[in-house]
Amino acid sequence: MVQAQGTAPDAKDQKRSNNEKPSLSTTASGNQDACSTNGDDQVKRSLPSRLTCGIFDHLDDDGRDVARQYEDRLKLAEVCDSLGFYAYHLAEHHCTPHGRGPSPNLFLSSVAQRTQRLRVGPLVLLLNLYHPLRAFEEICMLDQLSGGRLELGIGRGSLPTEWGYFGVSADAAPERYEEASEILNAALKGHTLSYHGRFFELSEIPLTMRPHQHPYPPTWITSSRAESAEWAAANGANLACLGRSSAVRNISNAFRAHRARITAGDDREPFIGLLRMVVIAQSDRDAHVTAETAYERWLDSFKFVYELNAIPTPPTLPLTFDAALESELCVVGTPASVRQTLLNQMEEAGANYLLCQLAFGNLPLEASLYTATTIRSEIIASFG
Repeated sequence: MVQAQGTAPDAKDQKRSNNEKPSLSTTASGNQDACSTNGDDQVKRSLPSRLTCGIFDHLDDDGRDVARQYEDRLKLAEVCDSLGFYAYHLAEHHCTPHGRGPSPNLFLSSVAQRTQRLRVGPLVLLLNLYHPLRAFEEICMLDQLSGGRLELGIGRGSLPTEWGYFGVSADAAPERYEEASEILNAALKGHTLSYHGRFFELSEIPLTMRPHQHPYPPTWITSSRAESAEWAAANGANLACLGRSSAVRNISNAFRAHRARITAGDDREPFIGLLRMVVIAQSDRDAHVTAETAYERWLDSFKFVYELNAIPTPPTLPLTFDAALESELCVVGTPASVRQTLLNQMEEAGANYLLCQLAFGNLPLEASLYTATTIRSEIIASFG
């Protein structure tokens, strides 16, 4: 997820279920480092008492055989499950090396079968590319196959080229998405389905499938605007945010202010996620060398569709690794430095969900596993 590619416009009337949000309970490392200071404790006092951590993935082309890459990701998911990560979120992209998971529900069903507690979900499912009835049935299947572990991200997407591959024009996309969203929400709430619109005509459709979670799975949108944050607050949706911490703070403030006006004080607060590409190694030099190579490959994959179609890349896209560090997209370094940086950014952003991109570009599996294990022991354990 980078803003302006794969972002999720507001879905309609989707409300989060009342699922319990487990905090990550882990054992802290026996080694105390420079981050275990009064300054670090002060940052933690400003954060939620329970900090939850999930995984985001583009499943972008790593330059190797695609079946091997799938297997490595499944191994990473298994390890993250054992470490206590909350959820694995997968983007949807088409006809581009930026996404080798064009059918996210299909891959996520494999993740669900290889894990026990890790929640799974698309972030986001590009609803414009589905018949909403088919999308509803797939959502029900995935929630049932996972034993009620689905986290449902729905959006329109923002790259018209991808819609065009499937015959959806940029002019038609907004209205088509709104109709599909209305149908999906009606399906999640009812047992028969009728709808009469410009793009979809349904009459007395029997809905024989239901999701495992009642009334339906938790929902997510990606947000870069206060307006969409207010919609999420009104509808109980979780947020995934990307950008500088100071900019995300504007979104989280808008979310909480709107939520305070419409909910009781004891209502459970949805997640406000802050996405970061994270690479940790034993030395700063090793971390930077590994991350820079991987970022350059990820960047090439991201730019593929834009360059192929002579489209300018999003102005928010960092075009160098140094720019990615400066913009806070990437957080790279030793366990101590990364922990301090992430805690500071989470506090500044007002986020309660650290959404880590652990695998991107040609990062070796071993590097992703080291980062995951270190996040568990050095960050999450402090909030167990």
